Amino acid sequence: MYAVLKGTHDIILDEADYYSYIEEVLTRVCISHNYREFRTPIIESSDLFLRSVGDSTDIVRKEMYTFLDKGERSITLRPEITAGCVRSMVNAKLFANMDYPVKAYYLGPNFRYERPQKGRYRQFLQFGVECVGSTSPYRDAEVIIMFNNALKMLGFNNLKLKINSLGDEETRINYKKALNEYFGQYIDSMCEDCKERYKTNILRILDCKVEADREIIGKAPKLSDFYSDESKKYFDSVLSLLDKVGVEYEIDNTLVRGLDYYTGVVFEYHYTSKSGQNYGALGGGGHYGKLVKELGGPDLEGVGCAFGIERLASVMKDDNLLEGIEQGLDLYIMPLGEEARESCFILSNFLSLNGYSNDVCLESKNFSQMFKKAERRRAKYAIIVGENEIKNDEVVIKNLATQEQTNVKNSDLIEYLDEEFGEHDHEHEEE
Repeated sequence: MYAVLKGTHDIILDEADYYSYIEEVLTRVCISHNYREFRTPIIESSDLFLRSVGDSTDIVRKEMYTFLDKGERSITLRPEITAGCVRSMVNAKLFANMDYPVKAYYLGPNFRYERPQKGRYRQFLQFGVECVGSTSPYRDAEVIIMFNNALKMLGFNNLKLKINSLGDEETRINYKKALNEYFGQYIDSMCEDCKERYKTNILRILDCKVEADREIIGKAPKLSDFYSDESKKYFDSVLSLLDKVGVEYEIDNTLVRGLDYYTGVVFEYHYTSKSGQNYGALGGGGHYGKLVKELGGPDLEGVGCAFGIERLASVMKDDNLLEGIEQGLDLYIMPLGEEARESCFILSNFLSLNGYSNDVCLESKNFSQMFKKAERRRAKYAIIVGENEIKNDEVVIKNLATQEQTNVKNSDLIEYLDEEFGEHDHEHEEE
């Protein structure tokens, strides 16, 4: 027997239902805001991520799955999807052929060689959006609000939106000088990652999770003290829009996110459960100013946001936010005898063509065993067919919740089911 590789996992049965539910909600929200789906390759040229994600990030330095292919080209399993998504826009010349902004959503597996933990895997599913081609606080706010709403639709009510701005280029140049001077006093006593970040990208130090270093970081100069007038005005505009629609937030001056392409507003959604457990960040994103140009496109800006599906599902399961969403069958068909089995086999196909999910027992089972099968499949109704039903050109339909059963002519079957399921849906909505 072969086990899955460390850091990977099988998504099957109920867990697959949970993932599908989360993905469906997120997709529906994106489509309602006129985002279009993008599907890009899992493998890309390694240079794509070196140029976009940044060679000072932990992702590039420690976590990428990189190999040489048979043509001696350096290939990487994508660690995130933004770079490939923007590359696809550039390759397809969408910035010449489409009205701005180009709005994309995506879903697919990513790969990072990191320490596996609950809800975090080396292969994980990421859902996200990119809105490219418009430099506007309205677009930043739109993405933030869109996913704030989506998370609430999934049941995350005790959300905390953490937000910061990395400012414009002038802001970052002046701020990096101040950080260089401040951290220069302490860098010898800080962790090895911080020492490396001090040389390559000093802003990354703000993202350090080492407790002793966090104390030093807490007393560092604040980015907000270095904002240019223009970047302060932009950030204030985003915050004002969030205020106007009632999205609560907390300004976090140490929030920088883990990717080098962010240049403006950055944000994360944090969650505390009903029992008071703080789960930290569920996902996040930010504004980027140079990414499109870095990847060969025009000098356009964008904003994006992404979530790990495993992370969302793990937290939702812990906090009982997935109860009752398991997919069940509409109908379980029970043949009584060999002749009925063939009739039920044909009936199953007919019901599928009419949009009803169903399964049929094609093995020799008694009544009790078939009802157990229906229960395990969470079927709403059972359809029973025996010699008498075949003779009378009818079926017996049993509501498995109320235990009421009715004889229905085959010619009236679809009409009867449409009424039953229509009433069921209506009652569910009223509840």
